[in-house]
Amino acid sequence: MKNNAFGLDIGQSSIKAVWLSKENDGFFLDGAIRIPTPAHGMLSESPLDEEEIAQAIRSMVQDAHISAKNVHISLPESQAYTRVIEMPPLSDKELLSAIYWEAEQYIPVPLNTVTLDYKVLSRPEHAEAGAKMNVLLVGAVTGIIAKYEKILSLAGLTVSTVETEVLSTIRSVVLGNAYPATLIVHIGASNTFLAIIINNVVSFTYFTPIGGIAITRAIASSFGFSLQQAEEYKKAYGLSEQTFGGKIAQAAQPILTLIISEIKKALAYYQEKQKDTPIAQIVLTGGSASLPGLPTYITNAIGIESVIGNPWKILVHEDISKEIIDEAPSYAVAAGLAMR
Repeated sequence: MKNNAFGLDIGQSSIKAVWLSKENDGFFLDGAIRIPTPAHGMLSESPLDEEEIAQAIRSMVQDAHISAKNVHISLPESQAYTRVIEMPPLSDKELLSAIYWEAEQYIPVPLNTVTLDYKVLSRPEHAEAGAKMNVLLVGAVTGIIAKYEKILSLAGLTVSTVETEVLSTIRSVVLGNAYPATLIVHIGASNTFLAIIINNVVSFTYFTPIGGIAITRAIASSFGFSLQQAEEYKKAYGLSEQTFGGKIAQAAQPILTLIISEIKKALAYYQEKQKDTPIAQIVLTGGSASLPGLPTYITNAIGIESVIGNPWKILVHEDISKEIIDEAPSYAVAAGLAMR
């Protein structure tokens, strides 16, 4: 049966939509589409720009034959706050009172401007000395949510749920109860987020404002290309040492070194807390995950096997176009939203 809502990921460089049908043994793909984000995206306060992005969404929904009028949306990590925090063991009633005091330590804006949500990830069975419970804390500026709701209303759609990119990506990538300890690295256009998953539960999240656009700009600067030319060369040649004497890879290396540094920091933090459960794999998602040679590059730099995440593994039948298959990592957020 087709879901009455679809997933919509409004990114800085592209907008992705995914519509699924839920069956007993999995999902069927009813529609998927990816279009460039209009020039000013979600950053502009101009009514004309808001109407432009609303029209773009209206058109893409029609082109993908998505008839659902309800939508699940995600907020980029740059506009939200996702943290796994440790707290003393509390009852649900005690946590309801305490969570706002905790949130003040992690959310750097007044809480009266924030929509806050939380979920207990783990609670010790016995209140031993030093025992902690883990809580997933999520906050988003209420005005930003209102802006998304306004634009989607202009597009003729109704927002059903709002969550952050990291939660959507985890849903589409982490499948099955036996999923190994994993570090997800989602490289978007303007930022990268990291999430460590242990026993199918998120145990750590981290955000850094470095993404695929920075790699494109570095290539453009090195070769004197336009940004469009640089993006095409990046996608075509990636980190190959066989083309242009490896100069594309050399141009991208300073940005990739920054991303590798953040990955190492996350792993060091995790290993201090979880010495008995080593990370088994790194899963790459986001548009820049498809950069040719990137999994091998990260494997060599970190020493942990790195693979490209494929959200289409959720499908019972992968009878979909080659273009959508090739762009699988970029659909991780939209697919996770559609699975709700």
